[in-house]
Amino acid sequence: MDIIEKLNEYGKKRKPLFFAIDFEMKNWILEDENVQFKLEKFRNYEHINLPKKSKISNKLHVSFQEYEKALNKVKEEIKKGNTYLLNLTFKTKLEGEIDLESIFHSANAPFKLHVKDKFVCFSPERFVKIEDNQISTYPMKGTIDASEENAKEKILANQKEMSEHTMVVDLLRNDLGIVAKNIQVEKFRYIEKINAGKKELLQVSSKITGDLDETWHESLGYILAKMLPAGSITGTPKKKTVQIINKIEDYERGFFTGVFGYYDGKSLDSAVMIRFIEKTEDGYIYKSGGGITLDSDALSEFEEMKDKVYIPS
Repeated sequence: MDIIEKLNEYGKKRKPLFFAIDFEMKNWILEDENVQFKLEKFRNYEHINLPKKSKISNKLHVSFQEYEKALNKVKEEIKKGNTYLLNLTFKTKLEGEIDLESIFHSANAPFKLHVKDKFVCFSPERFVKIEDNQISTYPMKGTIDASEENAKEKILANQKEMSEHTMVVDLLRNDLGIVAKNIQVEKFRYIEKINAGKKELLQVSSKITGDLDETWHESLGYILAKMLPAGSITGTPKKKTVQIINKIEDYERGFFTGVFGYYDGKSLDSAVMIRFIEKTEDGYIYKSGGGITLDSDALSEFEEMKDKVYIPS
């Protein structure tokens, strides 16, 4: 039985479950005893006295030259009409004292996930929420350092960021339209403040909603499958853009940019797995990136990607 059928089965029985699904829907976790998570009102952990703090002594990013080369490949695909927006990501190797469980508890994030000895995620981005037969999604696109003068006004007035965000909202409206009716953009481009280690970032989000039939529980797996992978961390058009991502990025994303969530038999909440640290045979890896359009400036995008690499304090 694959993940879609399993989720449908749980929904039919109104049986609660935790789930995590990777970027390509190849691997998943259901009700794993080595999982700690937080999703707004859903959580399965207790606050503890932290055994130790994590600290990065060095961050080994991809070079700007390598990043610019990949970004230019994306722009060539855009010029060919194969994609209009693509979320380009890279790995950053971390050195220092790092403890995944400590990071999980330290992170001041609305959505958090720790899978023992594998990875930790402290995400600011909700994926899908279903409550009272209404489905909502919250695409997040556009980031700026909150310390910049007039940061809020700058990010909202930036035409490149406006174009990128609008494309993602349109993509998510279409995704919701496959599984729901009466689709509405309830809030367009509102600002949220995100703690990013020693600095704060402003992120631009929108809220899109739709109505589901009362029988939506029985189609839980189908609903999620039609929405995956998340539009904000792929691009548009989604299918072709994912193919380009797999060609240009030099690694498998795995659970990074996948989704995780909890279903309690009545409602569901879930988040996109960004702000992600993974334990590998080569050490600890932080995965991050951002959306690329034809107007993207390579240096600005490179700096944004680096800004997202931090340990919560």
